[in-house]
Amino acid sequence: MEAILNFFGSIDIWEILSSYIFMIAIIDPFGNIPVTISMENKGIRISAWRVCLASFVILISFLFAGEWILKLFGVQIEYFAIAGGFVIFLMALEMILDITIFQNDKLEGEVGSGSSIVPLAFPMYAGPGAFTALLAITAEYSVASLCVSLILCIVTLYLVLIGTNRLTRYLRPTSLYIIRKFFGIIVLAIACKLMFGNLAAIF
Repeated sequence: MEAILNFFGSIDIWEILSSYIFMIAIIDPFGNIPVTISMENKGIRISAWRVCLASFVILISFLFAGEWILKLFGVQIEYFAIAGGFVIFLMALEMILDITIFQNDKLEGEVGSGSSIVPLAFPMYAGPGAFTALLAITAEYSVASLCVSLILCIVTLYLVLIGTNRLTRYLRPTSLYIIRKFFGIIVLAIACKLMFGNLAAIF
């Protein structure tokens, strides 16, 4: 009982808000709207709740098991945060400069008719980038705050998926482009914080 109270007692509203903005930028549901539309145009039926459920299960499992995996390989969280910050830095460059660094071409061919889990839930929303980001920011935020943040991210993702057709009516390609650039700058700043902050902690 005490452990449960301590867990919920570690929830911080500012940590939730900060980590939510960071994770939603990495998951990027708005930036991936064109991909969703493209899949629907190909006749692939997208189940919003299945995609969100699969994404949440994958992310929450990795949140709790990720640190154990690091201990298994003898890697401290600070070192992983630096490495993760570098990967996130590259992802931010993708968003800002419109370049492709991480290739997912091999996974595209595995999407079957009627499938909505691959590649949406994995690796698009709950993929290597989100894994790296989650483990990296556990050095900065409490697990309880991250859990609440993930729930908010999944709710946002669900609303975007079910409202994709409406969003495309009101958000023109220029608007999506601006949103992607804005989130890219935020991700870049947080990546620098992760790298330099943990370097300072080590030395």
